Amino acid sequence: MVEEKTVGAPAPAAPRRTVKQRLMRRKPVERLTEEAGHGEGGSLRRTMGLPQLTMISIGATLGTGIFVVLGEAVPVAGPAVVLSFVIAGVTALFSALAYAELAGMIPASGSAYSYSYATMGELVAWVCGWCLMLTYGVSVAAVAVGWGEYINELLRLVTGASLPAALTQPPGADGGIVNIPAAVVVVLAMVALIGGVRESAWLNGAMVVVKVAVMVMFVAIAATAVQDGNFAPFMPLGMAGVSAAGATLFFSYIGFDAASTAGEEAKDPQRDLPRAIMLSLVIVTAIYCLVAFVAVGAMPWTDFQDTEASLAHILTVVTGTPIWSVVFAIGAVIAIASVVLVVLYGQTRILFAMSRDGLIPKVFSKLDRRGNPTANIWILSAVIAVLAAVVPLGHLADATSIGTLFAFGLVNVAVIVLRKRRPDLRRRFTMPLAPLTPALGVLSCAYLMLSMGVATWVTFGVWMVVGLAVYFGYSMRRSTLETEPETAEA
Repeated sequence: MVEEKTVGAPAPAAPRRTVKQRLMRRKPVERLTEEAGHGEGGSLRRTMGLPQLTMISIGATLGTGIFVVLGEAVPVAGPAVVLSFVIAGVTALFSALAYAELAGMIPASGSAYSYSYATMGELVAWVCGWCLMLTYGVSVAAVAVGWGEYINELLRLVTGASLPAALTQPPGADGGIVNIPAAVVVVLAMVALIGGVRESAWLNGAMVVVKVAVMVMFVAIAATAVQDGNFAPFMPLGMAGVSAAGATLFFSYIGFDAASTAGEEAKDPQRDLPRAIMLSLVIVTAIYCLVAFVAVGAMPWTDFQDTEASLAHILTVVTGTPIWSVVFAIGAVIAIASVVLVVLYGQTRILFAMSRDGLIPKVFSKLDRRGNPTANIWILSAVIAVLAAVVPLGHLADATSIGTLFAFGLVNVAVIVLRKRRPDLRRRFTMPLAPLTPALGVLSCAYLMLSMGVATWVTFGVWMVVGLAVYFGYSMRRSTLETEPETAEA
């Protein structure tokens, strides 16, 4: 006997689950792959190949540590700042290997957030995504602050005058009121992104060529002034100083993650994302270490204290003329702008993925007729521009580093979990010596996190508390998995 259906019957009620089941529900890898590119009202466009993805990764990475943070790291580590770059680079390498394996399987814009969702459940995914909001959003603001410093240095070199501190410093810093240049570069990046991802990728590629050229120029000139005496004492503040500087400089390596956020706009993400991530990390690490070595060899480490735009200053001291410093400052302005552009891009794509999953408002996954998340870009850029205008660089860089390290640690854990849970999945890139290498990745991230100061931990703790409040108050009830039946991945 066929059971009759009642016309107009109410929709079935949402399945009742325990709190633990709701927190641990996972999104299948196959579903993440199937949903790739789809948003509210349209789809993202797959326009990027290996060259563009590699340029995105280099664009987001190269420049931040050298142009902006080096002047703060050298007074902490001394000449051993080169070793600090190596420590940060090795830590990034473990995470890059993990990213490469996961990106080859899960070509999702959510990056580490999506990887966590597929392996460790919704709560961990939310925490990871919340950390990435800190990592990307705050790093854009921090780099924008550094861009303002080089704008001021360029004006000083060309005209002999500088912008007033009231307009180039945040409140409470040397008479500052608001950092206008920092806000301006964020707005410029916003305009470029609204123009479209293909155009933004082309612009970024041109800026990457410029930044590599100015790095080569700096090494060639500053190498002529390297003195052995500048390397002694090599480690004036001990290993603690080297570790602390390494933790801060890890801020310089977050960019390779940006390539994974382009997974839904890549032509062949499973093949090209692992290659782009590893290639960019090798190039950037080599340039960082070489430039840092030449910089501390050309100028005593004690002279880096309170020196803005330190590399341009070195060129002036070495050559006795401001000409090369002007060229370098122009290159730095362009180079740092590319970091702002690409990291802002990465943040919009992470928010896009979280919005599609229902964890943040749907406006962030809404696409215009050209397949561009314009509303997402507008809202995020406005928030970051304000942040860049009023928060000091040092606090921004450290907060970014700890959020990055936490998220990268979760990516390494995700590799171990997915190897055990889904050994059947095809892996275009395989992390060597797993589970040893991802375990070392977790430990190295934890080591650098423990090297950070109390104030940074307090900031991170407050950010996490706020994030959990948002999740339990909003995101958990609005998740797209909330009304769906349990699956094998739950």
